[in-house]
Amino acid sequence: MSKNKINIAIIGATGYTGLDLVLLLSKHPKAKILYLCATQKLGKQISYFDKRIKKKLPRISSVKKIDWSIIDLVFLSMPNGEAQSLINNVYYKYKKIRFIDLSADFRIHDKKIYKKNYKQKHKAINLINKSIYSISEFVKNEVGKYRIIANPGCYPTSIQIPLIPLIKKKLINLEKITIDSKSGYSGAGKNFEKKFTHNNLYSSTFAYNTKNHRHTAEIDQEFKRYSKKKVNYTFNPHILPTFRGILTSIYIEVKNNYSSKKLRKVLMNFYKKDKFVKIKSLNKELGTGNVIYTNNCEISVCETRIKSRLIIFSAIDNLIKGASGQAVQNMNLLYKFPETMGLK
Repeated sequence: MSKNKINIAIIGATGYTGLDLVLLLSKHPKAKILYLCATQKLGKQISYFDKRIKKKLPRISSVKKIDWSIIDLVFLSMPNGEAQSLINNVYYKYKKIRFIDLSADFRIHDKKIYKKNYKQKHKAINLINKSIYSISEFVKNEVGKYRIIANPGCYPTSIQIPLIPLIKKKLINLEKITIDSKSGYSGAGKNFEKKFTHNNLYSSTFAYNTKNHRHTAEIDQEFKRYSKKKVNYTFNPHILPTFRGILTSIYIEVKNNYSSKKLRKVLMNFYKKDKFVKIKSLNKELGTGNVIYTNNCEISVCETRIKSRLIIFSAIDNLIKGASGQAVQNMNLLYKFPETMGLK
C-alpha cells in the first residue's frame, strides 16, 4: 500500500450500487482506484454508464486482468454466490488484501440458513468465521480485526439502526413488532423488470415477499445476537414507483409504560457520537427527501392514539447508507480514516 492512498479494485462496478460506489470513491482523498471490473461493455469508460462520474478512471475490465499483488482493498458488488468463490481464491494467497462485500455472501453466519435462504451451498465455509457483519455504528471497535467485511442489506440497515438500541435496553415488547418498509425500485437492481412484472410497474406501489423475504435471515440473526433470544416480528416490504430511498415504519409496544420521550432519549444517547444518524424531534413527520444521496439515517419516534404503542420511522438512501455509502464508511473504519471522509 502506498503511503497516502489505498489501492482499490471494484468488482461489479456498473450496477446501481457499483456506480454510486465508484462515484463516492472517485472523490475520496485516500482512494486510488486501479481496477473497475464488470462482465459486459469491457473497455468502456465508466462515464458511459454514469455521467456523474467526472474523474478519469481505468476503463472497464475483466476480473482476470487484476494484478492482485498491488491491491489493498477489494469492493465486491456481485450477484449472491459469486463473491464467495473469488474471495476464497485470493484470501490466503494475498494476505494483505481486505474485502468489503456488498452481496449477502458473508452476512449469514449459519451455512444451513444461508443455503435455505439463498438456494445454494456456501462456497467458502472456511471464511465465514473470518468475516464480520458490519453496520458501521455497531462494530467500530471490532471491524479492524477482520479482512472480510459483510456490508448489510438495505432493509436491515434501516431496521436495525432504530431498533437495536431499544432491544439492548429491553424497552420494547419483542413479541409485538411490525415492520413495514417501502423502497425505491433501484433496490431490485438493473433486472427490476424481470423480477417484478405487476401492472403499471413504474407508477404503482407493490407489496411482495411478506413471509419469506431474504433479508429476514440477517435481521433474525442480528436481533437474536443483541436480545439473546428469538424476536417475533412481521416484515412487510414494498416497492415504490421512485428510484431510490427507503422509508421504514416500525410499530412497537413499549414495556413498563416507558414513554416516547424515554425511547427518543435512549436513541439520542446511543448515537450522540455518530455523524450519520439523525434523531428528529418527537412526533416529527418523516420521509426520504432529506436522506437521498447522503449516508444519513433519519429517525423519528412518534406517538399513536394508544399510549403503549409507538411508531418509529427510519429513512435512508438504499444505495448509499443501505449499500455503497456504508461500504465507504466501513473502509474508513478499517483504515482508521475519519469516519465521514468521502461521505460529507
